[in-house]
Amino acid sequence: MTDTPLPADAAEERDTKRALWNGLRCRCPNCGSGPMLKGFLTVRDHCPVCREDFYHHRADDGPAYLTILIVGHLMAPLLLVVFTTWEPEPLVLFTIFLIATVGLSLFLLPRMKGALVAFQWARHMHGFGKPSEA
Repeated sequence: MTDTPLPADAAEERDTKRALWNGLRCRCPNCGSGPMLKGFLTVRDHCPVCREDFYHHRADDGPAYLTILIVGHLMAPLLLVVFTTWEPEPLVLFTIFLIATVGLSLFLLPRMKGALVAFQWARHMHGFGKPSEA
């Protein structure tokens, strides 16, 4: 088997920590200034500032899974603590935690998508390391 060498751009190491931080801010993992998303969850085809291609990302269900994981691990213990400490009425408890859970989920979902796409970019996954076929 022969290994094809990566192009000069793909051979360089990309800073994963910086890319993840930019992705959590829903910014381009390459330049950090261009928006990665258009709308709520739609990933742009390319960065409007540095022209980095994003069309080959494969986020799929990963952001939703990570959001549910984080929100569940935060809200379940908090629900137990609030219920045992203050013993609020069930309808009040349900309403407060419903609003908090939905709000936190809506806040985290685009950030998880940005972080996942940025991680794929930093690790040269799913075509992010290949030259464009133009």
